[in-house]
Amino acid sequence: MHSPEKISVIMPVYNVEAYIAEAIQSVLDQTYENFELIVVDDGGSDSSMDIVRSFQDGRICIVSQPNRGLAGARNTGIANSSGSFVALLDSDDRWHRDKLMLHAIHLRTNRMVDVSYSGSQMIDAQGKPLALAMRPRLNGISAAHILKRNPVGNGSAPVIRRTALDLVRFLHPQETGRPCWFDENFRQSEDIELWIRMSAGFACRFEGIDPLLTEYRIVGGGLSANIVRQFESWQRVIDKARDYAPDLIADHGNAAAAYQLRYLARRALQLGDYGFARSLTIQALRRYPGILFEEPKKSLVTAAAALASAVLPQTMLARMAQRTLGQAGAA
Repeated sequence: MHSPEKISVIMPVYNVEAYIAEAIQSVLDQTYENFELIVVDDGGSDSSMDIVRSFQDGRICIVSQPNRGLAGARNTGIANSSGSFVALLDSDDRWHRDKLMLHAIHLRTNRMVDVSYSGSQMIDAQGKPLALAMRPRLNGISAAHILKRNPVGNGSAPVIRRTALDLVRFLHPQETGRPCWFDENFRQSEDIELWIRMSAGFACRFEGIDPLLTEYRIVGGGLSANIVRQFESWQRVIDKARDYAPDLIADHGNAAAAYQLRYLARRALQLGDYGFARSLTIQALRRYPGILFEEPKKSLVTAAAALASAVLPQTMLARMAQRTLGQAGAA
């Protein structure tokens, strides 16, 4: 009887003592049992790693390093892993107990698929479900779809075939012999940088499955500054992609920027920064008005909520944002 392929779960840890136990338990509770959990201690200063060490399970492996950021921690985890498939889980998120099982079935029965992903349920800081979800496109994914809409959605959603990662592996430019998959020059947007490079640069195939198998945590704080940094980082991704996929960026770059601005506007609305959401929405529409026709419901709902923020009381806006954005989807 064919034994199930091992899945390597990569979990970077940096000052997440409030959430790390939930993340680890969601892995240990998986119905698919042939996995290894590579926990990468990324040089934090809280009690996160004490919590990790309190779990007694032989499938957990701890690797420690000085702080490198999320991309660097994931690279270290992948370099120390041995599974046929690699799953990513950020240490403040959680998984549905059947996530690894369903992705393993998907990848095993669809050998042409390189990256399997699913939608995500949003949860708050206390782990309670929000009226928001990422329900991405699942089939017929092209490099343009990834550039414009990033259907993978977040770093806790994908399970990746090892042979696909082998294609995009490169050596660190300053550290001899250090293998990399994620570009460590990016402290944000490292996910989408890899997905675009895999799709546009190496023709890797992406495909999603139902249902919502990831619980993605939204925690507020410093929103405006974070959004500015996120967009600047995303723009650097586009600049890098222009070198190896110039036609893709020429054809779809403006649309991609508009979708990214709209996504950030929706995040601003969800977290109560209404003036900033209004500014981002206006920029999105100026950059590529076509989003009103390509995705009319989501674009019009976002625009209406953002523009209404100029005249409606904040308590009413909060209810409106949660209700209307939840109905229209998160991204």
